[in-house]
Amino acid sequence: MKRIGILTGGGDVPGLNPCIKSVVNDAIAEGYEVIGIRRGWAGLLELDANNPESIKKHTEVLTKETVRTIDRTGGTILHTSRTNPSKVKPNNVPEFLKDPEHPEAEAADTSLRDFTPHVMRNLELMGIETLIPIGGDDTLSYGERLHREGIKVVAIPKTMDNDVYGTDYCLGFSTAVTRSVQFIHQLRTSTGSHERIAIIELFGRNSGETSLISSYLAGVDRALISEVPFDPEKLAELVLKDKHANPSNYAMVTISEGAHIMGGKVVEYGETDAYGHRKLGGIGEITGEALKMITGESIINQSVAYLMRSGAPDALDLMMATNYASLAVSLIKDGASGRMVALREGQYTHIPMSTVTSGIKRVDVDEFYDREQYRPRVRNVLGKPMFLY
Repeated sequence: MKRIGILTGGGDVPGLNPCIKSVVNDAIAEGYEVIGIRRGWAGLLELDANNPESIKKHTEVLTKETVRTIDRTGGTILHTSRTNPSKVKPNNVPEFLKDPEHPEAEAADTSLRDFTPHVMRNLELMGIETLIPIGGDDTLSYGERLHREGIKVVAIPKTMDNDVYGTDYCLGFSTAVTRSVQFIHQLRTSTGSHERIAIIELFGRNSGETSLISSYLAGVDRALISEVPFDPEKLAELVLKDKHANPSNYAMVTISEGAHIMGGKVVEYGETDAYGHRKLGGIGEITGEALKMITGESIINQSVAYLMRSGAPDALDLMMATNYASLAVSLIKDGASGRMVALREGQYTHIPMSTVTSGIKRVDVDEFYDREQYRPRVRNVLGKPMFLY
């Protein structure tokens, strides 16, 4: 029986479990066996395919019964990690791989190790003919590396930031926006009751699309995005006007975690991960303190954070997960490799995986944002993508 491997990497989003379920059901119907790999690329790095206990720990045969009800929940039953097997720090090398008999090549940075040969050998020993990684640009960039090494790979884009280059839509985006709009409206009750200014920090590393679309749909007063630095003095002036013009005497401001003050830097902390990223967060608190000092007004600081990506998927993410999975299995059946399923101009399609690393996807500021007023400004929707970017 032919085997398909499937894994989820990076941040979890609603829609992963429905996607896994659909892949399993469609693949089994076509005569494939599906092997779930736990904890993303970490599962293949830490797997010793010659050790039955290691196989049991890091993989699982997925059946229709295994996945029967998983589409009703968020997250991923396979778990996830931010691991890059081509750039492994010495303290993250699995103990059994420290044996010099295991092939290993140094990466460009001599403090890191490239265990791609080990990953490829594991796939061969497990009998996995095609791999389906579900992830964002980081996760998929390593999938593209495996494709270049000769491994058959068909990818599915996932990220609540909706910033994988080459596709109009990534799993998790719709639910993240839906959650954000709900929480923004719910916070209006406390903000209005106390006549304050609310600063709501939303996830969105380098792309402000989640913040922009959420603020656009929720009708907030001002929205700060990753792509446009802001001036706290100017923001304070605008927000005070908003507050005084509101019959309930309050104002709402959203801010991307990747936003930054003019002349300042993005707020980061902690060590860099396997893809060179540090954790983001805190710009909301900093902005709130700045507004309090400038205006003397009371501030509510609220970070929505992981609540944006938690819980069951909405209807759109259910549909996208099901259809992306169906397309991926169809591509595998047809013998395709090195492809990523995508939505482009309202139609399902597939593109070379190399597209993911060939550009960056950011908010079209000139079309959808007012730099002077710090708020969404959709000048024209004719001919634009459904999700405005």
